[in-house]
Amino acid sequence: MGQAQGRHYGMDWLRIGAFQLLILYHVGMAFVPWDFQVKVAQPPVASATALMMLTSPWRLSLLFAVSGYASAALFARETSGVGAFLKSRLARLGIPLLFGMAVLVTPQPWIWLITHYGYQASFGHFLLHDYYSFRSIDGVIVPTWMHLWFVAYLICYTLLLCLLLLLPERLCEAGRWLAERLLGGPLLLPLGVAFVYYARASFDAGWEDNHLLLTDWSAHAHYLPMFLFGYMLRGSEPIRAAIARWWPVAVVLAVAGYAVLAWFELRFGLTIAPRRFWALHGWAQSAEAWGAMIALIGIADRFWNVDHRWRPMLAEAVFPFYLIHQTIIIVVGYGLMGSGIAPLPAFLLLVAATMAGCWGFYLAGREVRWLRPLIGLKAGPRNPPVPVARPAI
Repeated sequence: MGQAQGRHYGMDWLRIGAFQLLILYHVGMAFVPWDFQVKVAQPPVASATALMMLTSPWRLSLLFAVSGYASAALFARETSGVGAFLKSRLARLGIPLLFGMAVLVTPQPWIWLITHYGYQASFGHFLLHDYYSFRSIDGVIVPTWMHLWFVAYLICYTLLLCLLLLLPERLCEAGRWLAERLLGGPLLLPLGVAFVYYARASFDAGWEDNHLLLTDWSAHAHYLPMFLFGYMLRGSEPIRAAIARWWPVAVVLAVAGYAVLAWFELRFGLTIAPRRFWALHGWAQSAEAWGAMIALIGIADRFWNVDHRWRPMLAEAVFPFYLIHQTIIIVVGYGLMGSGIAPLPAFLLLVAATMAGCWGFYLAGREVRWLRPLIGLKAGPRNPPVPVARPAI
C-alpha cells in the first residue's frame, strides 16, 4: 500500500463509503423484522434480512478500523504530544456527543416509547418532563445516546490508545513487531477470522451488542482491536503489504461467509437454528466480518487512492451525516407508518428523505460558526476558502 505516512485518499473514500452504507443499513432496519424504533413495512419483509447480512457482520468493525486509521493520521500531525492529541479528540468527539444526546436524538426515544410501550404524551411533554429526568421509562434510559453509542465507544478507545502511547517505546515496538509477525504474511486471513470468532464466542452475548458501555464486553473484545488495528495499519508496511497481496482471497472469504449467512436467513428466518449449526453461523459471520474488511481496505488502496475535488467536502460531511441520520430515519419513518406505501417505494422515499435531511443539516450547520463544533466540524471562518477535511471519526 502506498502513502503510508501521507494522506491516503483510498482510506478517505473508504471512510466516506462506510458511513453511507451505515445509513442504508439503518434505513433497512425499518423494513425487516429485527427490532427497531419504527417499522414502515407491515408486515416486515422477512426475506430482506438476507440482504442486510451483506453488511451486518462487518459494517461496525470497518468503521472502527477506519476511525483508528484516521486517529493515526491525526496523531502524526500533532506536534505537542499525546496530551494535546487527546484534548483535541475529546473536543471533536465529546462536544458533538453531548450536543447529540441533549438535542439531536431526542425524538428517537419518544417515538420508541410510542411504538413499543404505548407512551401517549406529546413530544413537548416528553422533553419538559421525561427526557432529562435521568431514569428508565419502560426500560428506555433517558437521556440516551441512541446511535451515538459509537462516538462514546470511540472516545473510550481513544483514551485507551493514549495510555498505550504513553508506554515505554520498547514495549510499543515489541507489540508492533508481534502484530506484524502474525498478520504481515499468509496468516493475515486465518488468524483474523479466528480472532473475531473467539472474541465473540467467548461471551454469552455473542454477536448481540447492547450499547451499554460498561457491560458490552463481546462488542469491546471485537471493536477495540479493530480500532487498534486501523491505527497500527497506517505505519505498518508488512501488514499493508500483506493486505495488498491477500485482499482478492479475502473477497472470496467474505462472499463465502455471506452465502452461508444468507442461507441461514432464508432457511430459518426469525426461528432459532438447531444448535448443531451455531458454530457454522459464528464462523460464517467471522469470515465475512474480517474478509470484507481486509478486502475493502485492499480495494481502497488498489483502486481508490486518487483525489477528487468533492473529496474534502464529502469527508467533512461524514460526521454531521452520522450525527443526524438516524433521527431523520426514525422521524420520517414514523410518519410513513400506516401509509400503505409498498415496501420498495417506501424504502426509496426514506433513503431520499434521509439523504436530503443530512445534506441540509451539514450545509446549513457548516455556515454557522458557533454550531460547527457542535456538529463535529473544526471551528473556523464562516466561509473557509478551501475546505481541508480533518476527520472527526
